Amino acid sequence: MMRLIHELALYEKAPNEVVATEQTLLSHGFGENPLFVSWVAELDGHIVGMALCYIRYSTWKGPILYLEDLVVTESHRSKGIGKLLFEKCLDYAKTQGYPRMIWQVLDWNQPAIEFYKQYQASFDAKWLNAYIDF
Repeated sequence: MMRLIHELALYEKAPNEVVATEQTLLSHGFGENPLFVSWVAELDGHIVGMALCYIRYSTWKGPILYLEDLVVTESHRSKGIGKLLFEKCLDYAKTQGYPRMIWQVLDWNQPAIEFYKQYQASFDAKWLNAYIDF
């Protein structure tokens, strides 16, 4: 999974932004109180795709599923792997009774935008992302 996370950071032009480690993922996602759920796509014993989600709380909607990352290694794109992972997330949200799944996509990532349009996704132009790093 870390290899894919680094590949995504490079694709998104932020290779030096990754500070999480394999140990971070193991302790936060696979420990006693996991902070996220994830799925991987494996081919010939190698992980070629992943989706990582967590529960976010909306005062208007209640718990919703937030898709943090959906990534397929470049050599395996356009083969239906992203579709399978995305639909796994959608199915999970529905079976858990969440009224919404949300995610972000960079405005220049046209292949991803076109992928999400296939699902009649809504794109919100009214909200700006804000954050503070510590």
